[in-house]
Amino acid sequence: MIIIDRALQTRAAAGNPIKVGMIGAGFMGRGIANQIVNSVPGMELVAISNRQISAAKQAYSEAGIEDIQVVATVSELEDAIANGKYAVTEDAKLLCRAEGIDALIEVTGAVEFGAQIVMEAIAHCKHVIMMNAELDGTIGPILKVYADKAGVILSACDGDQPGVQMNLYRFVKSIGLTPLLCGNIKGLQDPYRNPTTQEGFAKRWGQKPHMVASFADGTKISFEQAIVANATGMKVAKRGMLGYDFNGHVDEMTQLYDVEQLKELGGIVDYVVGAKPGPGVYVFATHDDPKQQHYLNLYKLGEGPLYSFYTPYHLCHFEVPLSVARAVLFGDAVMSPLAGPLVDVVTTAKIDLKAGETLDGIGYYMTYGQCENSDIVQQQNLLPMGLAEGCRLKRDISKDQVLTYEDIELPEGRLCDQLRAEQNTYFAPEKILVAVG
Repeated sequence: MIIIDRALQTRAAAGNPIKVGMIGAGFMGRGIANQIVNSVPGMELVAISNRQISAAKQAYSEAGIEDIQVVATVSELEDAIANGKYAVTEDAKLLCRAEGIDALIEVTGAVEFGAQIVMEAIAHCKHVIMMNAELDGTIGPILKVYADKAGVILSACDGDQPGVQMNLYRFVKSIGLTPLLCGNIKGLQDPYRNPTTQEGFAKRWGQKPHMVASFADGTKISFEQAIVANATGMKVAKRGMLGYDFNGHVDEMTQLYDVEQLKELGGIVDYVVGAKPGPGVYVFATHDDPKQQHYLNLYKLGEGPLYSFYTPYHLCHFEVPLSVARAVLFGDAVMSPLAGPLVDVVTTAKIDLKAGETLDGIGYYMTYGQCENSDIVQQQNLLPMGLAEGCRLKRDISKDQVLTYEDIELPEGRLCDQLRAEQNTYFAPEKILVAVG
């Protein structure tokens, strides 16, 4: 949205910047802080929360800000904001409750903690921009219900592949084509990668090994494509997606798909390994008008029936502030669920698992995530990957077996489980049929 730059310039000229709080100050959070502080006129990052306050301080100092105030109460945070001070705290809920913050950026990647923070922010009428596909892909639809009731925007962000796909999807629809596939270009897909195998890469780029492992083992892309599906009405062609290996240009991939199958499914989300231009995203679409097909051929998009559109990059933290501006200034969500979930991410054994073991987290040693259509997830009572951490196994599970709720005992007292159950009930098929009828 090109108009965002002018709107931010207007806010800067009026001395009325958008005031933003950020929760999470890891690798991506530090990049976002640097971007807002040094490259986004009309926006101020007024507060950062992190469980280790030193990381919050580091995010500011790397952006060139040294005059930082540590706060422990809402009133201290509100005073700091009113006096133009940059604040840090270990208590994320202060940012949710404080006056003087227009929007929050949630960058934790954690499901249970993220659920608590997003619900608290919504309760205090804060717009929330999530860089947390894991949370969104697990309970995003019910969180959106709460956000709508509160009159606030809950959105995924620009820059990450899902948001880039959604921008491209909206563009393609806006020029009159029908998108039938939203895709993500990957360089590697190996479900058995773990923090040990990815340690060297993580160290090179200053990232956490388990986070890098979640990229490599397919869990992250599964969450990303799930939230694209839920925002577009698309599904997956099969469990785990088609996931072709393809060494050519993404434009050449249009011949790999059956257009009629794509239409029957209402469009699909997918990914490809090795295609160019990586690490971008693509949308394949059709047009029913022969006259427009002639023009598309003239403009070098080929004869169809599928036409290829792609963005050759995703710039992650560089674009996140634009998502905040869209929400605050225009009430526009980059991406949020249309209604109930259409695609979920299900828990799959990375190794042989034994009864009595407690499952570790996303990107670790025991499980990986795969996309599955939500109706099948409900029918088979499959365990969402976002809820797997901390679950205790009741029985042995073979490598590559998908886990069900019958296989595990849930930890007690988690908000994410409560919200997932509420989501299942709220969007139950029989309730939807009654509402439609």
